[in-house]
Amino acid sequence: MASTLVLTNANLVLADRVVHGTILIEDGKIADIASGGTAIPEAIDCDGDWLLPGLVEIHTDNLERHLMPRPKTHFPQQPALLAHDAEVVSAGITTVLDALGVGDPYGESFRSQNHADLLALIEHLDANAALRARHLLHVRCELPAPNTRDLFATYADSPRLRMLSLMDHTPGQRQWTDVGHARTYFTGKKGWTHEQFDHEVTHAPERQQQYSEPNRRYFAAFARERGLALATHDDTTAAHVEEAVADGATISEFPTTREAAGLAREHGLATVAGAPNVVRGGSHSGNVAAIELARAGLLDALSSDYVPASLITAAWRLRQDAGFELPAAVATVTAHPARAAGLTDRGELAPGLLADVVRVRELDGQPVIREVWVGGRRVH
Repeated sequence: MASTLVLTNANLVLADRVVHGTILIEDGKIADIASGGTAIPEAIDCDGDWLLPGLVEIHTDNLERHLMPRPKTHFPQQPALLAHDAEVVSAGITTVLDALGVGDPYGESFRSQNHADLLALIEHLDANAALRARHLLHVRCELPAPNTRDLFATYADSPRLRMLSLMDHTPGQRQWTDVGHARTYFTGKKGWTHEQFDHEVTHAPERQQQYSEPNRRYFAAFARERGLALATHDDTTAAHVEEAVADGATISEFPTTREAAGLAREHGLATVAGAPNVVRGGSHSGNVAAIELARAGLLDALSSDYVPASLITAAWRLRQDAGFELPAAVATVTAHPARAAGLTDRGELAPGLLADVVRVRELDGQPVIREVWVGGRRVH
C-alpha cells in the first residue's frame, strides 16, 4: 500500500529560492512541490515554518564520544549508538557519516581497537528499524600510526563505507602547528600527563617518518579503486594542498589557514569547515576562523565535528554574519556535503529525491527544530 504525506503552509527552502507552498511525499520520496496551499484534509499545517532538506553530516566524532565518554572509559555499544542516533536526528541530521578513526600507537583509545562488533551492531539495529537517521561510514586514517592498516581491514568491505580521510596529528604541524594548543588538548581531553605529551613531541616524528608515506599511498589507492570520497585533514600549507591533489583527494577538511583554503578551491577541492568554529566565532585550535573563509567565498560545506547541534545553528550564522542567502546557507549543510560524499539522492527538496525533511522555526534569531522526517517517516 502506498504511503502519502503532505506538508503545507510552509516556507520551502529550495536550491535557489524560498517558496511558500506544499510538499507531496509518496513512498519515501518527494513526489511534487507546489506553491500555495492544498485542499487535502490530511495535510499537516506547518504554520509558516521553514522546511529544509535533511541535514547531511560527513564528519562527526559524536559516536566515538558516546562510546568512550572519558579517557579509557568504555560505554556499552548499543545504548551509545542509540544515544548518538537520537542526538543527530534531534539536530536535524538525517544522513550521518559516522567518522570513526583507526590508528593509535598507544593502544589506549577507541581508535586502537577492532570495530567489527560495532559495525555488526549498526547493521543489526538498522535491520530492526531501531535507527532513525541514515548511517554511513567515514573512516579517519591516522597515517603515522603503525596499526592503521590492520585496523582498517574491518571496514574495507562494508557497504556503508563512503569516505576516507588522511590524518596526521603529529604535534607541531597542521592542526597542531601551535604546540601549546596541542598540549592543552592532549592533557585536557585525552587525560595525558605533561610527561606523556613531552614524550610524544619527541617520538612522534620518528613514527611519522616510518609510516606516513606508505600508509598515504595505500589509502589513496584504496579510495581510488573503490570510488570513495577522499579527504585530507587540516591542510595548512601549499605543500599540503599539492599533496592532497596528487593523492586524488576531492575534499579539504578543516583547512587551518586561508592560504590552504584558497589553494584547495583553485584545485577544485571542496572545503569543509567546522560548524562549531562558526558558532563560537573562531577555532579552538587557534586556526583560521571559518566565518572568515565564508566571507571570502572559500567555504563549501560545514561539519558539526564534535557538536551535532552546531550544524543548523552555523547555517543561520552564515545568513546573519557572512551575508549568505538562506538557500546558500542551507546548502552548506545539505546539498554540498551530500555531493562531496557522492550522495546524489538527497540534500535538496526536489521531486524524485529522498523525503528527508526538517521543519524549523526561528526564535530569538536562532533556529529551533520542530519536526524531522526521514523517508517520509517522522522520527523527531
